[in-house]
Amino acid sequence: QVQLEESGGGSVQAGGSLTLSCAASQTTLCMGWFRQGPGKEREGVASISYDAWTNYAVSVKGRFAISKDSAKNTLYLQMNSLKAEDTAMYYCAASLCSWYESRDWGLDDVTHSTYKGQGTQVTVSS
Repeated sequence: QVQLEESGGGSVQAGGSLTLSCAASQTTLCMGWFRQGPGKEREGVASISYDAWTNYAVSVKGRFAISKDSAKNTLYLQMNSLKAEDTAMYYCAASLCSWYESRDWGLDDVTHSTYKGQGTQVTVSS
């Protein structure tokens, strides 16, 4: 079992920034973030491979950055230029996989990951 705990959510005005963190209980090669806004389906936001290959949703590319600190088993999501439409519950996601599988672990995989955190709310006011 992999336990994931997110932190860093909050309320900001449009144009502001937030950094989300996700502490994992063990090393996991397939990791990412997805979000779910009110009345919306899950949306894969970003994923990162064991060697830091990244994928981003078109809606956040250029504004969000996913990164990780493998020594600390911690995943991050730096969110800049936030918009009202970014308002959602953000979830850390992970699945056990090999290093080569992690490079193909895409945004759809993130939304169907084996392990998920409890989520952290991000609210952006316009």
